[in-house]
Amino acid sequence: MQKIVVAVDGPSGSGKSSVSKEAARRLDAAYLDTGAMYRAVTWHALDAGTDLTDARAVAAAVKAADLFISTDPDLELVKIHGTDVTVAIREPFVSEAVSAVATNLEARKELVARQRAIIAAHDRIVAEGRDITTVVAPDADARILLTASEEARLRRRGIQLGGTQSAAELETQVLARDAKDSTVVNFHVAADGVATVDSSDLDFEETVTAVLAAITAQARS
Repeated sequence: MQKIVVAVDGPSGSGKSSVSKEAARRLDAAYLDTGAMYRAVTWHALDAGTDLTDARAVAAAVKAADLFISTDPDLELVKIHGTDVTVAIREPFVSEAVSAVATNLEARKELVARQRAIIAAHDRIVAEGRDITTVVAPDADARILLTASEEARLRRRGIQLGGTQSAAELETQVLARDAKDSTVVNFHVAADGVATVDSSDLDFEETVTAVLAAITAQARS
């Protein structure tokens, strides 16, 4: 089949993970959740007792992390030094700390290199995150910014977490994290050549269809 690299960026709660995963299935492609990589190395840093205010220590922890992430869209699996952390990296304590790693430029450089290596190892892949369209894979065959209104994003994240978080906790996980991460990467406005898909008023299937249409249009151009 034709080689294709699809890059998808977007803010928290925009649906980029679930939509990108489904797009990968329909394209018979691999799937890379780069956000899970940041969460995994954050879990590793916390588990190792790393001082997250020490930029050098954080970068060192990230470089030392033995990280495995599944690229099968039907198998969600993340390991650090052989330990399955697939569920643990979604816990609130990781969500609250991940920006300390995501805004560390040396840590980002390390993870970008790993992400590029994973993408290069696959003929067909959909990679999603916050800087895929501009930094990790700026030459991707299709580049998409998936966005949604603040209200929609908070509602979706609340549903995803099973209603276990208060409104204040959701705002911390979604809006506050986006504000911190946006200091090092822009994932709210599409760069030149990047197609925007606004899912605010779309259901899941409509969003997947819109993303696939955008991929087809760019891949043919």
